[in-house]
Amino acid sequence: MSDEPRIEPATGAEAAEIAEIYAHHVIHGTATFEIEPPDAAEIAARMERLHAAGMPWLVARDAAGVLLGYAYAGRYHTRAAYRDTVENSVYIRHDKLGQGLGTRLLGALLEECEARGVRQVIAGIAATEPSSVALHAKAGFVEVGRLRSVGRKHGKWIDVLYMQRALGDGDTSPPAEEPG
Repeated sequence: MSDEPRIEPATGAEAAEIAEIYAHHVIHGTATFEIEPPDAAEIAARMERLHAAGMPWLVARDAAGVLLGYAYAGRYHTRAAYRDTVENSVYIRHDKLGQGLGTRLLGALLEECEARGVRQVIAGIAATEPSSVALHAKAGFVEVGRLRSVGRKHGKWIDVLYMQRALGDGDTSPPAEEPG
């Protein structure tokens, strides 16, 4: 039996486990600007919206079946001209950080996005999260902008750093079908 985590598509049945991982980050961290953790029903609804839009949501499980983290991508904006661009999120159990799981999840997510024809991936990262900045840089993202003091959490103003990565042909060729 391999010690490597299994990365697979998420299902609504995992919403409670995902909500538990996310709640820790909501309550204790600045990776998300949510203040109140959403419950499992809200996570399930978010998952369903992404699945209905054809977007990937992945989970990582250890050999015993414990959920270690998740990653997903959703449309960057709803307007048709943005349809080839997504924004990604990656969350790891707080007691499993720093073990390379984020790298594996983000890599698998990028592969899924590219298979769906996505051309650009955006990451909006709280500047107070240097490990997330490093994760994305390692995956080939580059900084494209910063919004200063746009979030406030845990008594401090927080910048949002935007990073971007092209997939496939990026902007060197038109998509298979023009938005319209």
